[in-house]
Amino acid sequence: QVQLQESGPGLVKPSQTLSLTCTVSGDSITTSAYAWTWIRQPPGKGLELMGVIAYDGSTYYSPSLKSRTSISRDTSKNQFSLQLNSVTPEETAVYYCARRITKSYVYDYWGQGTQVTVSS
Repeated sequence: QVQLQESGPGLVKPSQTLSLTCTVSGDSITTSAYAWTWIRQPPGKGLELMGVIAYDGSTYYSPSLKSRTSISRDTSKNQFSLQLNSVTPEETAVYYCARRITKSYVYDYWGQGTQVTVSS
C-alpha cells in the first residue's frame, strides 16, 4: 500500500519561505513508472500543480511559480521536498503531495494534505 505524508509548518509569515516534505512509503521515489508532485488548493479555488520531480530527479515547475519554487529529494529517506520563496497571504492553501503515473496526468495516490496559512 502506497502512502504519502506531508509535513512542515502550518504557519508561515509573508515574504518568508514555505518548506514542506513528503514522506513516501510502499514505493520508491526512484521507480521509473512514476513521478512525484506538489499540488495546492487555496480556499474556494481549484487544484494547482506546483511542480514535479521525476524518478531520475529531473524537475518541472509551473511557469507562474518557477522563479520561486524548488523541489528536491532525499532518496535515502524516500522523501521529496518543496520550497516556495517569498510567499504571500494569497498562497494560504492546503498543500498536497501526490504520485503521478509517468507520461500521464493520472494521480493515483495522494497525501492527506496539510494546511499552510501565510499570515503575520
